Amino acid sequence: MTYVIGEPCIDVLDRGCVDECPVDCIYEGSRALYINPDECIDCGACEPVCPVTAIYYEDDLPGELEPYLEDNARFFDEPLLGYDEPLGSPGGAAQLSPLGLDTELVASHPGRETT
Repeated sequence: MTYVIGEPCIDVLDRGCVDECPVDCIYEGSRALYINPDECIDCGACEPVCPVTAIYYEDDLPGELEPYLEDNARFFDEPLLGYDEPLGSPGGAAQLSPLGLDTELVASHPGRETT
């Protein structure tokens, strides 16, 4: 089981969750943040600090955000554009983030209007 970051995070990238994560398992893409399911210890520290309610425990993920469960894993399990190998579990985001890349689901999402 793991926590998942869903659609509300796209183009927000608040990073409060990154600061709260005790195991550094939240990686920054270009438009969204991703929780590494193999590195997450299910502590839940990230969830209450998210200002846009984008983080859910896997079993509590609302139906409309279910595609993001697989998408978070895909960020680590499949090679990203420009990479020959998947990221896998590098052991912490601090040395890699921000990566400047996203999964196809996030990259294809319409941009948010800024006010």
